[in-house]
Amino acid sequence: MELGRLIGPELRELLQDDPAALGELIDELHPQDVSESLAELDDTLVTRALASLPLEFGAQVFERLPEERQVAIAKALGVNSTVRLVTEMSADEAVDFFRLLPEETVQKLLARLETVDPEQAEEVRELTIWPEESAGALMNNEYVAVADSASVDIAISALRTSAAEGYEVLDVVFVLDTEQRVSGFVTLRSLLLSSPSTPVREVMQYNMVSVAPDIDQEEVARIFGRYDLHALPVLDTEKRMLGIITADDIMDVVEEEAEEDAQKMGAVAPIENGYFSVSFFVYLRKRAPWLLILFVGGFFTTSAMERFEPLLQAVTQLAFYIPLLISAGGNSGSQSATLIIRGLAVGEIEQKDWLRVMRRETLQGLTLGIALAGLGVARVFFTGDGPQMALLIGMTIVALVTLGCFVGAMMPLLLSRLGADPATSSTPFIATLVDALGIIVYLSLAKLLLSEASNVALGPAG
Repeated sequence: MELGRLIGPELRELLQDDPAALGELIDELHPQDVSESLAELDDTLVTRALASLPLEFGAQVFERLPEERQVAIAKALGVNSTVRLVTEMSADEAVDFFRLLPEETVQKLLARLETVDPEQAEEVRELTIWPEESAGALMNNEYVAVADSASVDIAISALRTSAAEGYEVLDVVFVLDTEQRVSGFVTLRSLLLSSPSTPVREVMQYNMVSVAPDIDQEEVARIFGRYDLHALPVLDTEKRMLGIITADDIMDVVEEEAEEDAQKMGAVAPIENGYFSVSFFVYLRKRAPWLLILFVGGFFTTSAMERFEPLLQAVTQLAFYIPLLISAGGNSGSQSATLIIRGLAVGEIEQKDWLRVMRRETLQGLTLGIALAGLGVARVFFTGDGPQMALLIGMTIVALVTLGCFVGAMMPLLLSRLGADPATSSTPFIATLVDALGIIVYLSLAKLLLSEASNVALGPAG
């Protein structure tokens, strides 16, 4: 981002004085840097820049612009100029762009694209049939494939042709049988080490990892990570090739999912665009409902304290320890929730593991609670509140930390079982729930252990 901002002023001056000279400036720059610099300029100058750039380079710059800017720039460019850019984009990138536009605009662009590049238009239409966050929506059809009867020499020739056409993945060739089903694959290394006349079926590998087009993009990302892939074939039910998913597309998915989960764990509705790209009122709309829910959830904590009001009035020391106790429970719950959500996301934990998780987190809670209870008891003796209060604080800490670990671990698993996103069980929700339960546990134990207080307050307020 820094380089993009540095060249931004020079780009602005050049676009105002001599747009035709823009090509000389960008010869040594990456499209990402140019895109970042253009993002700092107004729509008029960005449109002028894209019109001055070489078409292929301009398409790479355009597809790297923030989504809301792509829509605005496309409107300023008009149908014809926008379609020219789309012809230089990969089909999956074009589909991502079309998903940002109103259906009426998409149909106009597709109609024009069919007259300019019918093959690209057909590829885009084929990809749009798949759900937005599925493997089918991520794939593109720029892959190299040969028949299993082909020789190594023919396979290498196919790679050369694909390289000339700008294909991204050139280190693997997929092998098809007579019915166009995928039999396996052969790597570029194997091709280079084999005799040109050798049939590819003799050097190909059969242990190919593939996915169906309708699986979720998060599962695709897990498969990429598990098998350390840089390209993943997408096959239909009859093992026919539909396309491939490349590593750069998965990097975008991983970043997108991480941002979404981070926002949900902070009790914010997912926001796709950058902080300063989102209007003030959109942020209000994304944040206010969750804060309202959490605020109402806090009523339970208040109600619990009201329920034990006579007890709190009789033993004023009880109120002093409330922040210490509920923070211990809330923090332990947040830790457990984070660990379980992460485990679910990367596939290390499954719904069927709930009993193992419960046992493990309960034991963790007990162990951590005993350790923290030692510090809490020392704090009570230091202030001179006596052995009864020390026993109460020690037992409460153990109970709340264990409870926090249990709730924090089980809530994401429960949401996953119900088909909801586990990240929705955000740390604020866990903390709010554990706070309310913690107050009830603390004051209930106080009633049992502090005989003096129990004689004063055995029932609810009023």
